[in-house]
Amino acid sequence: MNLVLTISRRFGTGAGVIAEELSRRLDIPVYDKAYIEHELEDENYADEAEVIRELASHPCIILGRCASEILKGQGNVFNIYVCADKEDRIQRIMKKKDLPYEEARAVLDENDRARADYYYRHTGKVWGDVNNYHMILDTSQLGIGNCANILIKYFERVEII
Repeated sequence: MNLVLTISRRFGTGAGVIAEELSRRLDIPVYDKAYIEHELEDENYADEAEVIRELASHPCIILGRCASEILKGQGNVFNIYVCADKEDRIQRIMKKKDLPYEEARAVLDENDRARADYYYRHTGKVWGDVNNYHMILDTSQLGIGNCANILIKYFERVEII
């Protein structure tokens, strides 16, 4: 099956780590903002949505970029939202970027605000609304390392993979 995963996420949840693990285990590529913007600059695409639709013609994982909404209605697309407690996210950002607490919190707040604005501007919908996703994973409760396993076991159980 031409499985396409979209992963929307709050900043600092570890969703990139989950995407990379899924990529390795499913042997499919991960595409993120940088890749999509590079394709938009170097190829003859009208907009990001066109790039995303083209990428989704093959098995892949797409991080963010409103991909869940752009690919809505395609039967081969599985939309995931990754969240975590704010304090856990701040601690991850502090560690990853070597920032003091207040700076990490400010970076997190600004990033979340920018993502919510981007999503609303491009879809007219509220970012993180549970109705827009097939599965929501809370890395504070489940652990980052367990989330890829949960998804793989689910895909095996429903015979997607």
